[in-house]
Amino acid sequence: MNVLALILIIVGGLNWLLVGLFQWDLVGGLFGGMDSPVARIVYILVGLAAIYSFSLIKKVK
Repeated sequence: MNVLALILIIVGGLNWLLVGLFQWDLVGGLFGGMDSPVARIVYILVGLAAIYSFSLIKKVK
């Protein structure tokens, strides 16, 4: 579960990097736009992974 959360957070971070640098949404581009059901699922999974990662803070300290 930790590895999956880390992968999703990396995907989200890279997506935001591309949005910031090039104004291009990688997830939306791959899955048919920001409003496509698949892209929305990816966004939700990335957000849930970020929330889950709060539990990992204690392991990093």
